[in-house]
Amino acid sequence: MSNTDFVLAVEDLTVSFDGFKAIDGLNLYVDRGELRVVIGPNGAGKTTLLDLICGKTKASAGSIKFKNQEMTRLPEHMIVRAGIGRKFQTPSIYENLSVFKNLEVSYPRGRGVFGALGFKCDKEVKAKVDEIADMIGLADRLELEAGLLSHGQKQWLEIGMLLMQDPELLMLDEPIAGMSARERELTAELLNRICRNRSVIVIEHDMEFVARIAHKVTVMHQGRILAEGPMDKVQADPKVIDVYLGH
Repeated sequence: MSNTDFVLAVEDLTVSFDGFKAIDGLNLYVDRGELRVVIGPNGAGKTTLLDLICGKTKASAGSIKFKNQEMTRLPEHMIVRAGIGRKFQTPSIYENLSVFKNLEVSYPRGRGVFGALGFKCDKEVKAKVDEIADMIGLADRLELEAGLLSHGQKQWLEIGMLLMQDPELLMLDEPIAGMSARERELTAELLNRICRNRSVIVIEHDMEFVARIAHKVTVMHQGRILAEGPMDKVQADPKVIDVYLGH
């Protein structure tokens, strides 16, 4: 396998569950600073693909390279440490802690020499919390108990918790499910800000939202890639209309 400039290079990826190929010889290449949206009908394998990239599920065959490092044999925590962050559909925040505390506890301690000297890092941690809170639009909610946030704000907080770890690849599974129209708009703006210095993969169903954020769209069907490219090209593709947009 050759070296690539891609932040993520997935090649010939396959995973079988009881003989059924949920992902079938899939190739996917994501650039640095790219916001990629993956769409496709239910059962296309979209969530399984993210499970494979973050190590939750192990591949039967194929390769997942992140910054040219093979990930398929690594345990989940090593994949996180390498710089891949994953947000699941339901937010997992600490409801009874403040927004500030939620962000603070997400800061990676013990990375390198300074982990042991934690007390010296407090200024650094606070600065990082302020920066991320600002980015996710919760700067004025830092003292609020996280359980009191709106549904959309909880989703942003969880994205913020991942951003505290400064991942180079962030993966989000249906981030706007259940959000109000205004929250969706703000989420689109947030994702556009986030991908300025990292790559983002989003699974989404809402086509209007996809059109608003995607640099490139990948359409999955039956564990394979059916089409890929800019939104307008993908939307006009007869194969895509047939399996997905037509239903």
